[in-house]
Amino acid sequence: MHAFDVLGDPVRRRILELLAEGEMTAGELVEVVRAEFGISQPAVSQHLKVLRDNGFATVRPAGTRRLYAVDTRPLREVDQWLDHFRRFWTNPLQALATELARGQRERRRREPSADDRSER
Repeated sequence: MHAFDVLGDPVRRRILELLAEGEMTAGELVEVVRAEFGISQPAVSQHLKVLRDNGFATVRPAGTRRLYAVDTRPLREVDQWLDHFRRFWTNPLQALATELARGQRERRRREPSADDRSER
């Protein structure tokens, strides 16, 4: 399965977001995903299997529990592929940041300072 097929599913993206915070048990993941998406435990397990089988998640036993974590290797590959396209949004975002900073400076210049307000 291609990385974008794996990441194209909102449930799998949410699982990866949760795992980006740190290791979680299958039960913890099921609890969150079931509440947010209304899907069953077996459905969540299938999404975890897709993530594992495609290298996006790892699992390790810890006693009777199974702890899941993000494996960043496939995400790095996606990031490298996206490098070809960053130029399409990097410059516009930098221009937006410049305009926002300019607007903040203008607002500060127009607002009376604390000293000016206390003199009134």
